[in-house]
Amino acid sequence: MDVLMSNFLNRQKAAVKELVQKLSRRFSYVSVLGTDTLGKRYDVKKTGVSIKDSMWTERGFVARIYNGVNYFEYSFNDISGDNVDEIAKRITEIALDSLNNMKGRVKISSYPLIQEKEIEKSYTGQVGIDPADVSDSDILKKLNLVKDEGLNMSDIVVDIRATYECVHVSKIFISTKKDLQQSYIWSQAYIVPFVRENGKQKFFFKVFSGLKGVELIDEVEPYLRETIETAKGLLNADNIEPGEYDVICSPEITGLIAHEAFGHGVEMDMFVKRRAKATEYIGKPVASKYVTMHDGASAAKEVSSYMFDDEGTLAHDTVIIDKGILKTGISDLLSSLKLKTEPTGNGKRESFERKAYSRMTNTFFSGGNDKLEDMISSIKYGYFLDGAESGMEDPKNWGIQCMLFIGREIKDGKLFLRS
Repeated sequence: MDVLMSNFLNRQKAAVKELVQKLSRRFSYVSVLGTDTLGKRYDVKKTGVSIKDSMWTERGFVARIYNGVNYFEYSFNDISGDNVDEIAKRITEIALDSLNNMKGRVKISSYPLIQEKEIEKSYTGQVGIDPADVSDSDILKKLNLVKDEGLNMSDIVVDIRATYECVHVSKIFISTKKDLQQSYIWSQAYIVPFVRENGKQKFFFKVFSGLKGVELIDEVEPYLRETIETAKGLLNADNIEPGEYDVICSPEITGLIAHEAFGHGVEMDMFVKRRAKATEYIGKPVASKYVTMHDGASAAKEVSSYMFDDEGTLAHDTVIIDKGILKTGISDLLSSLKLKTEPTGNGKRESFERKAYSRMTNTFFSGGNDKLEDMISSIKYGYFLDGAESGMEDPKNWGIQCMLFIGREIKDGKLFLRS
């Protein structure tokens, strides 16, 4: 099923093009990003249910113009043929006034003019079941079935929280040379069982995501028992003695390490600010020759896949580490202008009211050829790590902290599973 483009943006597009045309008479670069993102989050637990707007919900526009020295941005909520002249006048006045007010008072960072190629392109995502075609009560019913089934699986399960969030993203990007639009849906779901026995309580969770609609909820149930059993196992788990160990990481933990170490660690707006140690290692070995790592909206088909970023740069597949060698970082457009590099399509805004930063999209290590059982058999004593919880990074000093739930003991090349 094709994902429909926002009616709001369709109605405003002609006015946006008119605004760009009017501002281009005065400024050598003009672009406008328009966004209409609608989403809902559904939560179910024993004590009740809730439905609320997704934190990603937004609707509005941001104009970027080149004032001859650097780039000025102006956000606004609505535009039509009736107020284009007023918006153009306001942007022009504020842009020039702000530049004049800064001169002689603060150090102004200068940028070259953005050079664009002529591009007209659109992207329409597809889902199995569009959330707009399913009632809130039907989605809650699906989640309640998951919750009730989990509660019936064991007497020590005291609660099951089931969550589903769907987000419909529609965006347009108009400049003097670009006419881009995209519309797609991404969804995520969680199950979180809580277990209690002998005065101890633990929880575990399983996450599901993709460029999918309500059909994603159907992926949850097959993993319900496994997730509950893992939570129960944590009730009797011992703490690992601090130290250094040989470890094998599940894909989930590997992704967490990639995210913290060479995701945040190579965001190139930190290169501009000289806050990233990665700049000292470009072209140098930072990992085993077996390690290759990617980031990019076109590098995989997941929730951070798109046709263009929030600065109108088309999606990339960026090889950050190639056979152990750190090759490059990921950048927004303005950082690439400062660093004289090619933008990688990683310019992302928290909303149309916020500036674009260099931020990750789909970040992952390429798969290898070794089998898990061979990897386990190679370890005399260590752990198999699984169940990511959270992480923190320090790009300036290249320190990371990864929090996780599970470390399964490996002894003499065998995975030790407690009964």
